[in-house]
Amino acid sequence: MTAERPERPVRADRPQSAPGTAGASGADRPRVAGQRPRRPAAEPRRQTRGTQRRDAIVRAAAELILENGPTSVTHRTVAARADVPLAATTYYFSGLDELVEAAGRLLVSRWTAHTREVAERTDLPDTPEGRAERIVDALGPSGDDAAVRGFYEHLVVAGRSDVLGRTYAATRTQLDDTVRDLLDRLGLDLSPQLVIAVVDGAALTGLSEGRPVRPVALARMRELVRTVSGEDGA
Repeated sequence: MTAERPERPVRADRPQSAPGTAGASGADRPRVAGQRPRRPAAEPRRQTRGTQRRDAIVRAAAELILENGPTSVTHRTVAARADVPLAATTYYFSGLDELVEAAGRLLVSRWTAHTREVAERTDLPDTPEGRAERIVDALGPSGDDAAVRGFYEHLVVAGRSDVLGRTYAATRTQLDDTVRDLLDRLGLDLSPQLVIAVVDGAALTGLSEGRPVRPVALARMRELVRTVSGEDGA
């Protein structure tokens, strides 16, 4: 018969673990004085960085659409403009259609914001000329002649991209509603669609004839405002 092994005596100076704490992970153990706390996960920071990179890609695509039309949007051109790795464009977007749609929505939101800013000015004009100028300010693109030409040239070819055309059509109500607010503030009984068509049509006329866009658009808008206001003259 084997003799029973005597129990090992416990040293008095060795601390004993509380019941249930044996094998506890470092996260469950009490922090020793002077020990640095664990750093929180970096997930929020990565998410912020990812959002910023995605936004940069969308902005780059929007700039390319304005400058050279929707056909200029490729993974390579967008990555170069946004200064991101080529793989980033496919990481954040399933394809070019999704990217073009996001860029189109960004452009519409910018136009709407500009129109709203002009519409909310408190110094309301009280003459037909002043009202016409306010409308052209709200609807006309900002920038030099090259920027204006690029804006309207891209509108002409936007329909060649099914995705961009559908995006503009789906978000058109945003701009229409803002223009309607402007017309109400100016006291003009005109539809937003008519006003936008007059400005855009005048702009295309000026561009096709090699004339500055703004004077042509102002002349046509003054004529429209005078007519609806019951005044004669062009």
